[in-house]
Amino acid sequence: MVLAPGQAQARTRRLVPPPPGRRTTARQMTRWDEILTLPVQNPPTLEFSAADIMWSMVEGWKDSMDRLALIPYSRVNDFVRGESNSKDCPTRFHVEARRRRPPTMNCKPKVDGILEYILYWCSFGPDDHRKGGNLRPSRPFAEKRKTPAGRPNTKRGCVCHFIVKRLIAEPSVALVIYNHNKHVDKKGMPCHGPMDKMAVGTKAMFAPYISDELRLQVMSLLYVGIPVETIMQRHTEMVEKQGGPSNRDDLLTHRYVRRLERKIRRSVYDLDDDDATSIAIWVENHQDCVFFYEDFSDTDTFVLGIQTDWQLQQMIQFGSHSLLASDSKFGTNKLKYPVHSILVFDQQKNAIPIAWIITPNFAHGEMYKWMGALYDRAHTKDPTWQLGGFIIDDPLADVRTIREVFQCPVLISLWRIRHAWHKNLVNKCSDVEKRSAMAKCLGDAISSICRGNGDVELFEAFLQDFVDCAGFLDYFKALWFPRLGAWITVLKATPLATAEVASAIESYHHLLKLRLLNEADESVYWRADWLVHKLGTKVHSYYWLDEYSGKDSFSRYWRSEWSSGPNPWHQGLQIPNSDVVIEGNCARVTSQKNKEKCHVVLNPGSEFALCDCSWSKKGNLCKHAIKSTKVCRDKGLAPPSLALFRYYQALANLVHCPPSDTVISDHAMAVAVSVKTQLDAVICATNGSSSNRRVFWDPQSATASKPRESEIEETNTGNVVCASQTKAASGGEEVPINQDSPALKKRKSENAYGDNGDVSIYQDSLTRKKRKSREASNDDEDASTEEDSQAYKRSESGEASADGEEVSIDYNSDRGKRKPRKASDDEGTSATQIAQPSETESSQATGGLNASSVKVRLAEGASGT
Repeated sequence: MVLAPGQAQARTRRLVPPPPGRRTTARQMTRWDEILTLPVQNPPTLEFSAADIMWSMVEGWKDSMDRLALIPYSRVNDFVRGESNSKDCPTRFHVEARRRRPPTMNCKPKVDGILEYILYWCSFGPDDHRKGGNLRPSRPFAEKRKTPAGRPNTKRGCVCHFIVKRLIAEPSVALVIYNHNKHVDKKGMPCHGPMDKMAVGTKAMFAPYISDELRLQVMSLLYVGIPVETIMQRHTEMVEKQGGPSNRDDLLTHRYVRRLERKIRRSVYDLDDDDATSIAIWVENHQDCVFFYEDFSDTDTFVLGIQTDWQLQQMIQFGSHSLLASDSKFGTNKLKYPVHSILVFDQQKNAIPIAWIITPNFAHGEMYKWMGALYDRAHTKDPTWQLGGFIIDDPLADVRTIREVFQCPVLISLWRIRHAWHKNLVNKCSDVEKRSAMAKCLGDAISSICRGNGDVELFEAFLQDFVDCAGFLDYFKALWFPRLGAWITVLKATPLATAEVASAIESYHHLLKLRLLNEADESVYWRADWLVHKLGTKVHSYYWLDEYSGKDSFSRYWRSEWSSGPNPWHQGLQIPNSDVVIEGNCARVTSQKNKEKCHVVLNPGSEFALCDCSWSKKGNLCKHAIKSTKVCRDKGLAPPSLALFRYYQALANLVHCPPSDTVISDHAMAVAVSVKTQLDAVICATNGSSSNRRVFWDPQSATASKPRESEIEETNTGNVVCASQTKAASGGEEVPINQDSPALKKRKSENAYGDNGDVSIYQDSLTRKKRKSREASNDDEDASTEEDSQAYKRSESGEASADGEEVSIDYNSDRGKRKPRKASDDEGTSATQIAQPSETESSQATGGLNASSVKVRLAEGASGT
């Protein structure tokens, strides 16, 4: 029996217990006890339907059985969308009835009290406009007008509906009652969809409205200036090419697109003359796009966090067990409030903004206000979502809050320092040779600091050496010299992000400037409502179209702010090695567009390489500098990158500075082994063969030793995510790392090592068999029984590399140090992340780790743990 809305409301009122003074029946109490003990189900998908939920049958009204389940209230819209996108019967559910209790209640809270009641009904019902169909008396049917309504006449008497209740007892949980889950009419016959024979050839075969994805596509194309006629022409060609309509999106009409275009044209940003009031109105009208909002008050500053549903999907898809990056100071000189962008990296390693935070410049350090809300929004949508690492670009960022919220290591990128210094060197120093010498000196200073061998005195010497370059020195002393203390501190204590990350963030920063700061009237930059409106509409559309596979169909309408593609890092990797010629302190790179032209790169292999191309003159990291640096490192003419050096140093510290606690020691070693396993897997997948390169290789000896293999590239943004303690953070001395001397090669071939605790390698599969049979044998015959048993347990837990080589652990009973057998030497992606010790713990000068400082997350893809 189908209940009318009035009957459903009466039924709901009867479920509420009577007021105090009247006794609640035992049946009602038993029913609610059973409901409230049901598990809250939260499927880890962006959308889910009734098929993804385990439904329970609970006794309901008049001895009937209710089919119900509990889901998080914040995911009700995800359930509605998932149920609408059913493959068997696509439809759309609309709100047929809604009741809300005011937030301030004078009555006593009841266990079955309802804060909100929503009745969702299939859009093909409940009325029946077919011939002979029944209409409800409360919904009189209007006569046809000369101008038909925009909504198609799709009512076909479908009885499918469900009820959502938000209980006072559990406000964060939604009770879904779904008794009528079949898309049939009152006679029990299919009334729409593929099962309805009468719907063949009509719009009732599909859902009554286009999908949200197609609507977002059309809106994005309109925002960037694509004409309505062009959109419909491309859509019609696509439908004809596939042989006719096959889903609801194929039924897109010219009238609907024209209506969206008119809505965009009539929209305004200044909803009120007062900027603050206009912002408050916008927030009220766009609750789905706001994850945090706090207005000015006596104690708090203005903070507005914007994240659309598409941005949330990108955050979950590309941020899980990967990296988030921060561009924290966009528009500081032009905008009323700077824009803080949170970025993820797609499959092409291009940056995608997944959130914009708008706040005054002086409030950038108060990340704790909105960061928890951002994490909760993603974690609510996908409970399994976990971040791999967070990259900052500001030394004053709240690192402690980031670690506490995301439970991941924090890295820092040098792109902002390099971009600012590079740009001002080009603008303020006209002498090319002097500019090259100054850039090399600055690069060497940064390199020495990151390697733990320098301090602020290096920059004082720089100011004395180039005293005749007044323009740049005045800028440097005024803006950067006061900040150097904070930068030096964080560079010594924090792992570094790769140059690939810097290139991606730099490209995003440039595109955002083109897409946002292009107004003819610059007075609008001082209105926050204009900024919010443009970010949520036009700028959001540009980044959505960057990921749209069919954007090439509209290439004739591209403008400079729509142009996108591979970032300079990937463009540089596509340049052949034969087009790069190293000549002393410069490199000549042949232009890929004009083979007769060459670009000159000064200081190749340095972190501050300068090129004569137009992109580099703007202060950016160009593809020619990237390629020349890679060639220099492959030939052994330049040391490895700072990011790679810090990565190796962190892994070496895990091996050579074991903690006194054996449990934490085992965990730390297991993570180091797991990192090696992941690196080997990436190498095998990339090169098609096993790699025998060493992880614990001395980065500082690149100029004196053999060149490393050309396969070592910074080809992934996640390669340096490690949270082990660096030399400067731990207060210990740098760990000596052995090289491939002839004696060491001989010892490797013999699998025999001295008493210095170096890394030993077992490549024989017999070792694994001996471990599994608890007959572990190592070169050190004096190892204790307890240490042997620990090594056996670790080997049994899966400490095996991807190429079949086992990582074994030797112990020296006199010195108590572990010796890992092998680890890999590549900058490939490692899904394993090791949590970085807190600032208090890192101040210990013991050189080791303790139980409170090691936070090992074995669930983050650590196959060897």
